[in-house]
Amino acid sequence: MYFENEVIKDLLRLYRRVWALSHAMSVMGWDLETYMPAEGVEERSVAHAELSLMAQELLLRREFLEVLEKASKQESLNDYEEGVVRVLEREVRIAKALPPRLVEELARVTQEGRVAWKVAREKNDLEVFRPYLEKIVNLTREKANYLGFKEHPYDALLDLYEEGMTTRDVDTMFTYLEPRLRKVLDKVLSEGRYSADHPLEKEKYLREEAEKLNLAILEAFGFPLGKRARLDVSAHPFTINMGVRDVRITTRYEGYDFKRTLFSVIHEFGHALYELQIDEELRYTPVGSGVSLGIHESQSRFWENVIGRSRAFVNAFIDLIRLVSPARNRDPEDIYVYFNTVKPSLIRVDADEVTYNLHIILRFKLEKLMITGEVKVNELPELWNNEMENLLGVRPKNYSEGLLQDIHWSMGSIGYFPTYTLGTLLSSQIAHHMDRDLKGLYTHVINKDFQVIKDYLREKIHRWGSVYPPKKLLLKSFSETYNPEYFVRYLEEKFLS
Repeated sequence: MYFENEVIKDLLRLYRRVWALSHAMSVMGWDLETYMPAEGVEERSVAHAELSLMAQELLLRREFLEVLEKASKQESLNDYEEGVVRVLEREVRIAKALPPRLVEELARVTQEGRVAWKVAREKNDLEVFRPYLEKIVNLTREKANYLGFKEHPYDALLDLYEEGMTTRDVDTMFTYLEPRLRKVLDKVLSEGRYSADHPLEKEKYLREEAEKLNLAILEAFGFPLGKRARLDVSAHPFTINMGVRDVRITTRYEGYDFKRTLFSVIHEFGHALYELQIDEELRYTPVGSGVSLGIHESQSRFWENVIGRSRAFVNAFIDLIRLVSPARNRDPEDIYVYFNTVKPSLIRVDADEVTYNLHIILRFKLEKLMITGEVKVNELPELWNNEMENLLGVRPKNYSEGLLQDIHWSMGSIGYFPTYTLGTLLSSQIAHHMDRDLKGLYTHVINKDFQVIKDYLREKIHRWGSVYPPKKLLLKSFSETYNPEYFVRYLEEKFLS
């Protein structure tokens, strides 16, 4: 047993109702994105808002706060028990800072906003979503002010997704990355080692063939479909966990360029595996889920890029890949080049490894301006297009391939995007250590021995849930924290050597 202290046991008993509400809201969130009828959003938004208020009330009730305070003064707590106290003190601090009125408004408008975003994206009509985005931005600015910050209001939002991260940290990260990414991109494009365009990107595929490939890859990875996991379809691929034994992922089928749906599935598998491999002793507790979005994204980017876009993966699964009609007569090297085309493009989720983080820089710049009030919502489309042209040399022709392409702002997830880059950097860092410790990462890939890889990730990251804060977890497992040099080296070795 990990929880022996009697005060901690009392605390976890009181927390169980908070966990149950979170579980219910996760199921509702999954339903909203997959099967809920569009006109159900009004009632769903009210229900979600009420449950959000109930969760806040449960965290702030006197009995819970008294036991938490008592727990924080206990001596000789083990690491798991200290983790529970740390996470709950953080949750309570946030709950205390936000007025119930703000919690209710944000919960309601983001539920409605997600449906409005979906319609706006499909119709390429910003006006459908604009009033919701204006409300969300205004409410999020309020939220940042209530949460408090030392240097920049964006700090308060970043910390919600990556514990301890600041705007200064992100600025430093991107200042290091941007010129190096541009250097690699310029060299790749000038030397033509990787094609900017590939015929398969325009070829149509049959959905049933792509589904068969996706399911076969998940089976090879050991994804417990039907037992502890699901694969569904949504407008924007995502992963959601109800608990250690119920994790669900989605993809989308656009009918052309089959690598898009394949890599969405592999990406979301990485997220799901993290939750599925958390120690079951941590179920129903505040430390029973992934510690941060940066660590989470390191897992999805590891599987999507380090594994999925590798020659070893292509060679191991070439027979399955050829099940999709456009790839039927293609040789492995041609498929590898198709999986790794490098070019400035408009859609973040389909971006290659070299340009992907430039998409994140764009969003980071805009979000900072939104939160300080330096830019209004009606100015965002033009600013987005100008920044896209400046960073990547391409300009959106419509809203759907520009401002409306991501779901995040409709969910109120402002401050989230930098964790994508953080996770991308970490994926290469983890791969370096894994390759050394396992004496050859890609030997296991080519042999389809994914259990060894999964066991390594379980021991180093997954099993711990949120017991340790992100930096402490990395120090414990790899004896270092975030280091962007691994990612730059990975790109140079892959694309330039």
